[in-house]
Amino acid sequence: MEKSIHYFENPGEENTNKLIELVKIRRKELGIDHVVVASASGKSGVKLAKSIGDPKVNIVNVTHHAGFKGDDSIEIESQNRTELEKMGVKIYVGSHSLSGVGRGISNKFGGITPVEVIAATLRLFSQGVKVGVEISIMVSDAGLIPTDSEIIAVGGTAKGLDAAIVLKPAHMGNFFDLKINEIIAMPRP
Repeated sequence: MEKSIHYFENPGEENTNKLIELVKIRRKELGIDHVVVASASGKSGVKLAKSIGDPKVNIVNVTHHAGFKGDDSIEIESQNRTELEKMGVKIYVGSHSLSGVGRGISNKFGGITPVEVIAATLRLFSQGVKVGVEISIMVSDAGLIPTDSEIIAVGGTAKGLDAAIVLKPAHMGNFFDLKINEIIAMPRP
């Protein structure tokens, strides 16, 4: 099989619309029914769900856990949350699977945990690829997507979307069963 990868010149929010179009096309080509998107505010999740426009597709919007910005608030904007829910998009709020308690240990005592090494290794591709892997684990553990079929995971660098991967997800306890099958798009480093 021959397949091309779309490379963005730079990471960031300016790639969001093009990435969504690429995801929409590849999802249809592969017949994938599950799409997971990292969108802290919900803005990119709304754009993606509107573009896909198919209520049969299971879309999960992943946002940061309470306290990510330092207080107890949750970052997803109420207007976006309402719009996502009206479109049938599931919303996941939770801790990062590739940092979590490990980051707390590193912050307190120094050093780095094995999970943080995995995250840093995935960042060798891009922040968005790391995020895609991470959010697929999180929503698998929450039972929001199956682990027996391919999904598309979409992430980005800071704001917006700039990377998408096709993968077969796995639960956290079976991390090394996760398989990245394709990179749809990512920014050049």
